[in-house]
Amino acid sequence: MKQILEKILHESRNTPVKWMQYLMLVVLFGLAFILPIYAVRYQAQQRSGESGTQQIQQPENQDGAQQIQQPGNQDGDQQIQQSGSQESTSVQKGARETGQPAGECRGTIVLDPGHGGSDPGMTGSSGATEKVLNLIYAKKLAVLLEQEGYRVVLTRTTEEGLYDPGQHNQKAQDMQRRCAIIEQENPLLTVSIHQNSYPDPAVRGPQVFYYEHSVEGEKLATLIQNSLNEQLEIERPRVQKSNGSYYILKRSSSITALVEAGFLTNPQEEELLQDEMYQDRVVRAICDGILMYLTQEQS
Repeated sequence: MKQILEKILHESRNTPVKWMQYLMLVVLFGLAFILPIYAVRYQAQQRSGESGTQQIQQPENQDGAQQIQQPGNQDGDQQIQQSGSQESTSVQKGARETGQPAGECRGTIVLDPGHGGSDPGMTGSSGATEKVLNLIYAKKLAVLLEQEGYRVVLTRTTEEGLYDPGQHNQKAQDMQRRCAIIEQENPLLTVSIHQNSYPDPAVRGPQVFYYEHSVEGEKLATLIQNSLNEQLEIERPRVQKSNGSYYILKRSSSITALVEAGFLTNPQEEELLQDEMYQDRVVRAICDGILMYLTQEQS
């Protein structure tokens, strides 16, 4: 470099043009050395800036989301499962509110979709299971009752049963927990949803049961039965029937009706019970029967 500068100075005395050319070469050489250094520094600054941004955003995207989701997904389920295994009076395993109605709540109604888990209930010739249909009907009915301003609690909202894994007597624990939910909620009334069966495949039609010693249960069952017969235009309408052995009727602490929506052993009715439009008609009729009972009680 020193030799180049000396040459530039020597020749610049004789030729001004050459002096300018050599000066430009020196500037270019300098830029060639300086620019890569600045480029490396700039990239380093950019990387450090990005890592800093990630450190700020992570708590928002991860920790923040976990703090919001954990109470609903973990704490609620743990409380239900723990209290269910202990048979306490707190919220039992499987019980869920389907939604809080807008405005003033007119009271609580418990809906009990029968069967669940390893107990499918009746299975039709097409493979339709009672436990699945019961839940469909209960959820549809819950929507209608909520629209009327009632708080609705379902004893189960999934196809699982209300017993602990590995439990020896699953059916007994399942039924005990259903009754424990009813006891805790102290509802205006309870409706248990089922599908019927009979050896004779010609038998069909909805039927409502009540506990034989319950005067109010009989009133509720009668109004629901009449509503089903009328709205579904049943050719051979049934009448409400007393029962002294059904666990949910005998052990329930509330006014309870058990609704058999239809017979899965009847091929035609089995098909109807799976039809969404027919399901809507059934739950509308049940809902109207419930509302008539509540209106009579309030008047």
